[in-house]
Amino acid sequence: MAVIYIYDSVLRDGAQAEGISYSVEDKLKIVKKLDEFGISFIEAGNPGSNPKDANFFKRLKEIKLKNARIVAFGSTRRPGIKVDQDANVQALLQAEVDTICIFGKSWDLHVTDVLRSSLEENLNMIYETVSFFASKGYEVIFDAEHFFDGYKANKEYAIKSLKVAADAGAKWVVLCDTNGGSFPDEVREIVREVVNSIPVAIGIHAHNDSELAVANSIAAVKAGASMVQGCINGYGERIGNANLCSIIPALQLKMGYKCIPEDNIKMLTSVSKFISEVANLQHDNRMPYVGDSAFAHKGGMHIDAVLKNSRTYEHIDPEAVGNERRILMSEVSGKSTILSKIKEIEPTLTKDSPETRRIIDELKKMEYEGYQFEGAEGSFYLIVKKILGKFKKHFDIRYFKVIDQIPWDLNTSATAMVKVAVDGVEEVTAAEGNGPVNALDAALRRALEYFYPVLKTVVLTDYKVRVLNSDGATAAKVRVLIESGDGEERWSTMGVSTNIIQASWDALVDSIEYKLAKEEEKRKN
Repeated sequence: MAVIYIYDSVLRDGAQAEGISYSVEDKLKIVKKLDEFGISFIEAGNPGSNPKDANFFKRLKEIKLKNARIVAFGSTRRPGIKVDQDANVQALLQAEVDTICIFGKSWDLHVTDVLRSSLEENLNMIYETVSFFASKGYEVIFDAEHFFDGYKANKEYAIKSLKVAADAGAKWVVLCDTNGGSFPDEVREIVREVVNSIPVAIGIHAHNDSELAVANSIAAVKAGASMVQGCINGYGERIGNANLCSIIPALQLKMGYKCIPEDNIKMLTSVSKFISEVANLQHDNRMPYVGDSAFAHKGGMHIDAVLKNSRTYEHIDPEAVGNERRILMSEVSGKSTILSKIKEIEPTLTKDSPETRRIIDELKKMEYEGYQFEGAEGSFYLIVKKILGKFKKHFDIRYFKVIDQIPWDLNTSATAMVKVAVDGVEEVTAAEGNGPVNALDAALRRALEYFYPVLKTVVLTDYKVRVLNSDGATAAKVRVLIESGDGEERWSTMGVSTNIIQASWDALVDSIEYKLAKEEEKRKN
């Protein structure tokens, strides 16, 4: 089985994505998770770029890695400076790692218009920098920046930049599609030529500006590349880098390459969601393989087929990557769909059970009133439990009150008061929030955390409002959908009312009840 070395750059390239800013602690958590997963190379960043990265490299010495090699990333020396006097080079030495990734220019346009240097001096910069580290025993990876554009503009010079790096002692030469504008057929042909002409291992580094980064990476592997650089979840500057969450299973499960330890591929979905949490970004439900929608089925004919034979509408077994099949409730769902969802909660029921008929009748009634359970599986779970008489109420609401304040304060524009009772013991709390729903959420959880400390992990991650009958103007009925999470699981609940506060409150209460019910199930199991 051929080995493809996976090089993750989510800590450096990924950190250049809009909306991402890691703390040092965040970076340490990610390193541990990627090493546990089995990534071969983890690009930790540029130790000379800022004090945070310098401190991060110091902290990395505290971690013992099992699978990964930490890589320090930096550029060739600057024009007109001796290599041992370059500040960036010295910072790479201070990182005290065994593997260095040096990026340099392979497109003549960048040499003349960006570096404002000569083509010959650029080749000297590549050779001297790579040679400097290789002679000291470092494993050197040379990233040929803008290689594919450079090849198309000046093939001879682009290839020469690679040969210079190889002659200087680089163990790897990585071809970068930095602008993300190449096509798979171009990548395949160019990589094949490079593999046949450069006497070191070849890698691919693709950006996703044309939404072809995954395809280009796989084309490069087919042409002989043995390293793939990218980022978990495809994070990166502009549109992002090649998404390793798609590349790894494609290569390992479908094409027979070994990218990570065989048993670890089932960790893929959890690793993807972990990185999303640490990056403080909403996990993309529509990502292939690891998204919540990757194996979600809504159409009645599709659902009927996939329940009979999953291969009919699934290209792999969801469990192979740690994901799961989801059967969605919607207006196009048939009876068999609803039954399959019910059986997930109560496996003993059949289509002829009287309880099944009662559940279906109640769902149809609620859908007529405006509920839509495709996006609120937490509320669906609670409804089924209630109809079956298996719902345990964890708390009673004595009252709640919301006060909006004027003049407005952007951080505390509303105050909520909540009184709850658990087993007859009452608790009254108040909380301020950015709007009435935020204040209610904070007050309710604060009141219940006294009785149920596990709720401290729960956060509201999304909030949506849909007007159901717009002709009702300000008296229209609304549907509120709330998504909550605890760092491991996400769930959605729903409320419907002509009062947006009431609809939001119903969804919030369901969210807490769902979490407590699932915690109780865990304890029993």
